[in-house]
Amino acid sequence: MPPTLASLVHHSALKLTVRAGEDRLDVPVRWAHVSELADPVPYMEGGELLLITALKLDAEDPEAMRRYVKRLAGAGVVGLGFAVGVNYEDIPAALVDACRQEGLPLLEVPRRTPFLAISKAVSAAIAADQYRAVTAGFAAQRELTKQALNAGPEGLLGALAGQVDGWAALYDASGSVVAAAPEWAGRRAARLTADVERLRERPAPASSVVGGPEHEDRVELHSLGTGRRPRAALAVGTAAALGTAERYAVHSAIALLTLTTERSRSLHAAEQRIGTAVLRMLLAGEPDHARAVAGDLYGGLLDAPFRVIVAESVPGSAARAHASAPTVGPGGDPLGGLTESVESAAARSGEAVLVVPEGERLVVLVTDGGAAVAACTSHTAALEAARAVPEQAGGDEEELVVGLSAPAGPIAAAAAYKQAEQALSVARRRGRVLVEHEQLAAGSVLPLLADDAVKAFADGLLRALHEHDATGRGDLVASLRAWLSRHGQWDAAAADLGVHRHTLRYRMRRVEEILGRSLDDPDVRMELWLALKATSPE
Repeated sequence: MPPTLASLVHHSALKLTVRAGEDRLDVPVRWAHVSELADPVPYMEGGELLLITALKLDAEDPEAMRRYVKRLAGAGVVGLGFAVGVNYEDIPAALVDACRQEGLPLLEVPRRTPFLAISKAVSAAIAADQYRAVTAGFAAQRELTKQALNAGPEGLLGALAGQVDGWAALYDASGSVVAAAPEWAGRRAARLTADVERLRERPAPASSVVGGPEHEDRVELHSLGTGRRPRAALAVGTAAALGTAERYAVHSAIALLTLTTERSRSLHAAEQRIGTAVLRMLLAGEPDHARAVAGDLYGGLLDAPFRVIVAESVPGSAARAHASAPTVGPGGDPLGGLTESVESAAARSGEAVLVVPEGERLVVLVTDGGAAVAACTSHTAALEAARAVPEQAGGDEEELVVGLSAPAGPIAAAAAYKQAEQALSVARRRGRVLVEHEQLAAGSVLPLLADDAVKAFADGLLRALHEHDATGRGDLVASLRAWLSRHGQWDAAAADLGVHRHTLRYRMRRVEEILGRSLDDPDVRMELWLALKATSPE
């Protein structure tokens, strides 16, 4: 504890006597300061014991003393020490009354007690308190380190909560609570997710204070990690502001958790290298070798149906050429945002996930029907919704495009990867954030004909027929459509057109002559039918 007026009064060598403010002696003293100025307030910081002899004060003037004492109390001076036997044999009644009215403690300093002795006593007490705080801080650091090594982050949080007489919680990169101590603190910590998100938007290291006198507690939030973007956060809740010893404990916890975070990053990098090797073996059709390399790292992921996610980061201008795909945010990292969403969801549900960065592309294996798949669809749906809001459209920031395969097993990993790539290509062409391969298989091929390149091919293929019909010399395009729709059945197609079958035969020969292609070739019939659908779908 820092020195108080009470501890100075009880100091046997000082012989101080209380003349006013007896009920306020438990106030901490930050320093002892001597000043004979008529107005020393401009030089006060608050928390001082002011020592005077009234050399320049009209200490017997009640009104002057009321103004003097009122200014001292307003400046945060915690007590006034008056030396008797120097300028006054006793403390003037006007000063005593003014201190009593204002509630400012007034201490009588005997002539044989020099002000220097009081200053030394205060300084020694402050130094002793700081020494105790440092010693307690080192002890706390040892205990926190022990718990971190033996029990991990959970043990460290428990020890920290005990050190600060409050609670502590650890958040992951997505802002979700990873651990809390005591157990009841998890609910309190969960209510601070929005505050943690705001903290993560600031460059590390960053901290903020939530709550205050009008709240149930005071919470300090601290970012963890040495990178530009914090990877985790620590919350410490207490009933009041932290003291010196508690502050040492919090700083020690931050350092230890940061080391744990950075170590986790190194392990994560090694895991990614293993994941890359496992993925290459799966795509090469060697699932047994992939399982042998992975070991228990990915749990049952390689034995259960999984999906392959292929995501790509593309320049905003390129994406907008197709339909203005959304951005993750100003200066955001689209692939990093998707990775955080998927990994955090998998961690919370206890699922294994394999994430392999490939330059501007990301490949992810996730359990079919699991939380990671749901997180991917939710993340991309939020980006899709943001695209619909004009003011949220990005400038030249990187943008996200994602393809999702159908469920597959280890033997069919290469096929699933190909499906995800195909879905990615469609998503890029359509200006979508996410396309699932199953949606393409369950739909129709006709929407794919809306591509500008397909339309250009169709227009070029049928242009000569349209030019022929424009001269009024026949209706070759309509006749070709009717004949193809009837699978080359002359009578049925002629009936649809209301002409004789010989007339239809003549028209089909003209089509072959104009195009220079044979309608007996199934590839030619297929191309012509698709061209008709692309230019006139009805």
